[in-house]
Amino acid sequence: MDAGTWAVVVAAVAVYMAWFWRVSRGLSGPRVWPLVGSLPGLVQHAEDMHEWIAANLRRTGGTYQTCIFAVPGVARRGGLVTVTCEPRNLEHVLKSRFDNYPKGPFWHGVFRDLLGDGIFNSDGETWVAQRKTAALEFTTRTLRTAMSRWVSRSIHGRLLPILADAAADGGTRAVDLQDLLLRLTFDNICGLAFGKDPETLARGLPENDFATAFDRATEATLNRFIFPECVWRCKKWLGLGMETTLARSVQHVDRYLSAVIRTRKLELVGGKKGDDAAPATPHDDLLSRFMRKGTYSDESLQHVALNFILAGRDTSSVALSWFFWLVSTHPAVERKIVRELCAVLAASRGVDDPALWLAAPFDFEELDRLVYLKAALSETLRLYPSVPEDSKHVVADDVLPDGTFVPAGSSVTYSIYSAGRMKTVWGEDCLEFRPERWLSADGTRFEPHDSYRFVAFNAGPRICLGKDLAYLQMKNIAGSVLLRHRLAVAPGHRVEQKMSLTLFMRHGLRMEVRPRDLGPVIDELRGAGEYDAAARATAACA
Repeated sequence: MDAGTWAVVVAAVAVYMAWFWRVSRGLSGPRVWPLVGSLPGLVQHAEDMHEWIAANLRRTGGTYQTCIFAVPGVARRGGLVTVTCEPRNLEHVLKSRFDNYPKGPFWHGVFRDLLGDGIFNSDGETWVAQRKTAALEFTTRTLRTAMSRWVSRSIHGRLLPILADAAADGGTRAVDLQDLLLRLTFDNICGLAFGKDPETLARGLPENDFATAFDRATEATLNRFIFPECVWRCKKWLGLGMETTLARSVQHVDRYLSAVIRTRKLELVGGKKGDDAAPATPHDDLLSRFMRKGTYSDESLQHVALNFILAGRDTSSVALSWFFWLVSTHPAVERKIVRELCAVLAASRGVDDPALWLAAPFDFEELDRLVYLKAALSETLRLYPSVPEDSKHVVADDVLPDGTFVPAGSSVTYSIYSAGRMKTVWGEDCLEFRPERWLSADGTRFEPHDSYRFVAFNAGPRICLGKDLAYLQMKNIAGSVLLRHRLAVAPGHRVEQKMSLTLFMRHGLRMEVRPRDLGPVIDELRGAGEYDAAARATAACA
């Protein structure tokens, strides 16, 4: 290389380093390196990503900026990421300037093969139309009744017998509770979404082709987040690696749902048997409700079902996994939950025969009265939100309420995990599991917190439509299990977070199961006079 070439190279490096120094000075987040930006830090903390983000946010006061690639023309636009958990910023992004912060083209591209233009992968008018239809359906009592029916059947016909078998072994046989809960919620959400029960929680825990294909498609889709878009698109075009798995799995899912849709259409209009028309079959699942609108193509109906399955399956099961782990390590909280369960059932089912408490599923009124249980579930979601991080695309230049400038083309990541762990938001005891922070002073009423401090169900126009159904399902499952069993983490089992879009436990949740003796709780209630009060309440209702 001659002297002239060397001079050009040195000059180019000098210009780049001057540019890099100027850009990096304006970034308050973790260290940024030449060319590769913050990628080394992301790789280094791949196993504790959420804690690392939370630590950076605590250090920077709730908001920081970093760049994924330190390259001119990219670093201040597409490569710039603003990370925040400041409640004012969250309200600004999720509500006040909602139209300026859509999911964006990157997110849509990643999920399009699996979810199409479904409600959780769309923006603009497409999203508005689906949201309006779904919002109407989620407010109906029939959907709530359908959810309760599916959940109660899965709990009493499948989950409880499995736990009873484990308890019969004296607690020596541990079960993977996370796996059981994932199966239960998958069966439930498939029933609610399109009226078909895949029976993944049936005895023997059988494999289901649709469930397997859906899991593989989801895993392969999430794998796209690891690579730059140009890389996974090239692999898709060439049919390499996980892209091949994704294509095959999506084809299997498509065939399964296409058959479901064809059958359901015949059932709704009254299928033909020879010359006789069979009467229409009543269905209360979401797919049938959308079909009755008459405005959705088969492909759109398929995307409707898949979007609701993806949203409703993992979130509740993951939340319950962390809940059971937290409760098992906080005996005082467990005692209060069981005490509340017994008090509510004594008032509604009588005090003479506690066996009646176990004979039937909870009804809506009983579940509504479980305020401490709801507080414990909310506290779980504060510390371990099912979706720990989410992001938005910036359409136009903007300034966040804390003064942070966000340029068009960049992205904003809001850390739901960090929002629940900030002393400035939740106080000095923010890392403690304390359900009482969700209760009124006298402990009798559940008092929700501002939705921009507690973002586990999202907030603003995209707030989770199934929030009430999720609480209904979680209270039903948690109450049914804790009323009958004591759970303890199996010796030697490590509870660790898995780095994913959903906050799974990396090694599952292996727990020992033992029968619960309600006698001491009943004696405690009787000693406090609550048992007699429950007896009088039962007599008054008789």
